[in-house]
Amino acid sequence: MSETSVRPDPVMAEIGRGMELGQRGERDAAREVFAGVWDRLGADGDPFHICALAHSMADVQDDPREELVWDLRALEAADLVSDERARLAGVASPVAAFYPSLHLNLGDVYRRLGEWDLARAHLARGLDAVGTLGDDGYGQLIKGGLDRLAQRLAERSGDPLSVPPSDPLSDPLSEPASEPTEVNGPASG
Repeated sequence: MSETSVRPDPVMAEIGRGMELGQRGERDAAREVFAGVWDRLGADGDPFHICALAHSMADVQDDPREELVWDLRALEAADLVSDERARLAGVASPVAAFYPSLHLNLGDVYRRLGEWDLARAHLARGLDAVGTLGDDGYGQLIKGGLDRLAQRLAERSGDPLSVPPSDPLSDPLSEPASEPTEVNGPASG
């Protein structure tokens, strides 16, 4: 059995270009790049590409409600990505390692929208998945972000991991936020 080599992926290269623009603070330009990729992929495109694109597009949104839409899209797409597909794209870790970052981002955006129960639920899911991360810089970044999110939620309620008895993730937009906050969230991955 021969090893499958990683082939250059023009979609991922374009997503990478958008990420670089976003990291340089060129958020409008990054959104334009990501919108162009989304126009070509559509909602039925390759889940790996959609996950990467949506995760990155969320990071350059100015409106937290738009950020939430993209974060939810990324999470939904991740559920459809196989470890084999990720490996073919050059990702060394299993898909399970995507989830701490995805839940960190969702927990933080829900926190900023004042959706405390949803924020705590995603924090709990992120913490449950944190064992999939390595002890490298990326793993430390995400773990630190989850720690900061837990601290912010604890400051508000005194109990960051209390999750209501019903599953609030079944209808994430059921109740609009009544007291949105304008605090920058933890670094996202």
